[in-house]
Amino acid sequence: MLQNKLIGMGVALVTPFKDDGNVDFDALQNLIEYQIDSDTNYLVVCGTTAETPTLTTDEKDKITRFVVEKSNGRIPIVLGIGGNNTAGVVEQIKRTDFEGISAILSVTPYYNKPSQEGLYQHYKAIAKSTDMPIILYNVPGRTSVNITSQTTLRLAKEFHNIVAIKEASGNFHQIDEIIKNKPKNFMVISGDDGITFPLITLGAEGVISVIGNALPKEFGSMVRFALRGDLIGARQIHYRFTELMDLLFIDGNPAGVKSMLSLMGLIKNNLRLPLVPTTINTMEKIKKVLAEINKLEDKILF
Repeated sequence: MLQNKLIGMGVALVTPFKDDGNVDFDALQNLIEYQIDSDTNYLVVCGTTAETPTLTTDEKDKITRFVVEKSNGRIPIVLGIGGNNTAGVVEQIKRTDFEGISAILSVTPYYNKPSQEGLYQHYKAIAKSTDMPIILYNVPGRTSVNITSQTTLRLAKEFHNIVAIKEASGNFHQIDEIIKNKPKNFMVISGDDGITFPLITLGAEGVISVIGNALPKEFGSMVRFALRGDLIGARQIHYRFTELMDLLFIDGNPAGVKSMLSLMGLIKNNLRLPLVPTTINTMEKIKKVLAEINKLEDKILF
């Protein structure tokens, strides 16, 4: 059952780049193995954390097939397909090979700021274009448009293949309304690492994480503790990460987590413009917090 595959911590994979700007597939394979070895529940490929606006269509296709091939069925894969041109999104879905893909993650249209009816019609068109399960992605801080709880519930109740929402609005009242009134099999997934713990206590079923790129074992443990009702254990880990989660987004996403991954020797600290690496000041703060987390690892059983 798909819903079981989406419970827990999914990781929105970054795209590693070589010094010449090309995709570093060797580093990407290492990241895939790192996630699988760390018991990550599923991977999100070509989401916004992957710097997809800067990737060509050919690069996105190659990355997707590479991740599917290298993961070899060992972990579910969710594919990001979204945009602010409904017809273009539908066309992309129709031409995509979904072999090895469990679901689509589709962000709300950005910039053109559609009404709630426009958002409904956008996702209706997407849902009717495919039998693939669809996860809505609500992140108004980046798209300038919010899917209200009423629109989310309308979509969830009318389309069987709209199966979940990744909620990053930070509006607890709105998210609580969705959790309280949603269909039984519709899932609410946190789209913000920093509020994952409280959202799970409300009834969310996990997170699509950025920080999980670098610390999947540790952050995944917090998610598992919270889901099984061990709130003391989950809270203990949650508070260890609060400062780091703030630092990761100061200079843009995924600049922060890529700096962490580079410190850990997993990738090179390369991004594509308009994103640039974190400042030296931020990097030093991340390095300090990471060292503190490593010191405490033996004190918490992950």
